[in-house]
Amino acid sequence: MNMDFIDALSEIEREKGIAKEVLIDAIEAALISSYKRNFNTAQNVRVDINRHTGLIKVYARKAVVDDVLDVRLEISLEAAREISPNYQLTDIVEIEVTPRDFGRIAAQTAKQVVTQRIREAERGLIYNAFVDKEEDIVTGIVQRQDLRNVYIDLGKIEAALPLTELMPTDKFKQGDRVKAYITKVENTTKGPQIILSRTHPGLLKRLFELEVPEIFDGVVEIRSVAREAGFRSKIAVHSRNAEVDPVGSCVGPKGIRVQTIVNELKGEKIDIVRWMEQVDEYVANALSPSKVIEVNVFENEKMARVIVPDYQLSLAIGIKGQNARLAAKLTGWKIDIKSETQAEQEYGRQKTYSEEMHQDSISID
Repeated sequence: MNMDFIDALSEIEREKGIAKEVLIDAIEAALISSYKRNFNTAQNVRVDINRHTGLIKVYARKAVVDDVLDVRLEISLEAAREISPNYQLTDIVEIEVTPRDFGRIAAQTAKQVVTQRIREAERGLIYNAFVDKEEDIVTGIVQRQDLRNVYIDLGKIEAALPLTELMPTDKFKQGDRVKAYITKVENTTKGPQIILSRTHPGLLKRLFELEVPEIFDGVVEIRSVAREAGFRSKIAVHSRNAEVDPVGSCVGPKGIRVQTIVNELKGEKIDIVRWMEQVDEYVANALSPSKVIEVNVFENEKMARVIVPDYQLSLAIGIKGQNARLAAKLTGWKIDIKSETQAEQEYGRQKTYSEEMHQDSISID
């Protein structure tokens, strides 16, 4: 190796951000292994690369002793003093043992080490770039699909979108652009691994943060999200400014903001409700779009009994209980829904609360 090699290391330092000294130290360490492997020796050696000329030398390191038991590792005091009269017992003597054709081996080893270090550095940069984006949205291009994942090109790395994290309405082909939510970033032995999701509630939350300036600015905050991906979602919002309507901000002029999100989620229905500190009002809002007559809150059971008009019962419950189930997830309360007629009949018989819990009604956890 020569000055061109040193110049190349300086160029790598500038372009890749890997310190030249780190590369040289790594090459020296690798050359020690190469020397022992190629020349079948168990000597204790040191490899030195001149930082200015690139010249490589190999030195055998031997301890100064009275009685030499292993000539590969030890040298007598008499022999050491022939090299320099200043040597004392226990000193280390270095004797150059650079093989004649070591340059070829050195060049191959250096290339391998530099390539490996560049790869490691690039992996580190990619990991650092994405680890801070965990629980955030990224946009990528669909590359391919196997039995377990859809692979998304994010520019510097390919991320995995498990088929289990796809919405039922997701149908992608190669080259499609897709937004997804980063659920995990790991630094594995094979490099950074990024796992994406299209079903995570965080995706809905981040989409609203991107589309609604009031949320991005912190004026409107998202208090809760409940989602059955691909079908229906509910999001509870609250305004820190009494003059700003949180629901209207999320809907946007002529519904354009929420429609953009609905389009991204392939037609997923989204109910935007106003978060309220009072549980009864919050539960009533969460059951939107159904109308509510009355909400009775039972703190000990963390359950809310809701009375709705007879004609609104099926709407309040939703298809296969979806509306009530999402409302329960959104509020964190059990919700027991009864029609006005059911409530009058049960109250008319003066049932106890415990008995009422076993009546024909919808109760969603």
